[in-house]
Amino acid sequence: MIDATSKALFHALAQSGLLRRLASRYGMRRQGFARRFIAGETIDEALTAVADLPSRGLRLTLDYLGESVSTPQEARAFTETYLQLVQTIVASGVERNLSVKLTQLGLDISKDLAFDHMRRLLDAAEPQGFFVRVDMEHSPYVDRTLDTIERLWGAGYRQVGTVIQSCLFRSPADVTRLCALGARVRLVKGAYKEPAGVAHRGKTEVDAAYLSLMRQLLDTGHFPAFATHDVQMINCVRAYATERGIDRTRYEFQMLYGIRRDLQTSLVSEGYGMRVYVPFGQQWFPYFMRRLGERPANVAFVLRGVLGEG
Repeated sequence: MIDATSKALFHALAQSGLLRRLASRYGMRRQGFARRFIAGETIDEALTAVADLPSRGLRLTLDYLGESVSTPQEARAFTETYLQLVQTIVASGVERNLSVKLTQLGLDISKDLAFDHMRRLLDAAEPQGFFVRVDMEHSPYVDRTLDTIERLWGAGYRQVGTVIQSCLFRSPADVTRLCALGARVRLVKGAYKEPAGVAHRGKTEVDAAYLSLMRQLLDTGHFPAFATHDVQMINCVRAYATERGIDRTRYEFQMLYGIRRDLQTSLVSEGYGMRVYVPFGQQWFPYFMRRLGERPANVAFVLRGVLGEG
């Protein structure tokens, strides 16, 4: 089990400039240790990596990595990249589904700037049949993220949703708010290091909160997505949906690229919707370290890869 202390360690390591430089040099080579979890550094590499997912019955979301820009120029550059991604994805024929962080679009500069950039993205994406998921970052961003979702909804955008983290104490009220709005929610446990005053710290408490929110979403939500690699959580979702007579077409499971591929295949074979989040981009190192902090099996896999390179 990875506890809060271990998660904090990986969070700290993610800030290391030396580790970042070494990872950039070696991690994304053909047999690099990050290739299992990162689909590539370019959209073309990512599209090649996901080419076989539809034939395996898997849905996909492309997640262009990056966060926390500090200037309007950087935020505009990210927005322009997303607009190009929309065109590239349409031309490729893959599923039209994107994940975006508001800090990529300027949220740390101003809510208005991030909102304007999201509008540009949705104006290009919605007419092409895209769904855009606004990723949730750590707790100081929750209010601003939810405010932006409500503002977008008020402006008439409907193919946009967000993420709720079960580790946060505030999440039941946030789920109620989003369900009343009609927005789609992706439920996760939470990968960020959070203060004790705002978040559950132990696995038992986080799991219990996840299951409570799962029941709330199945009862009142709009096509909720349950993002977890935890078999116990998955079985609880299935059991509750069956108990409540909720058809499998009314929700889906989601997992990260490269993690529990056996379980992904098993769920598809049983008729469940299964979506794979596919991260790509040059700014992959912080994401990669958070994934290591979530699950010990990920650490073991990387160590085997590094030792095996000789």
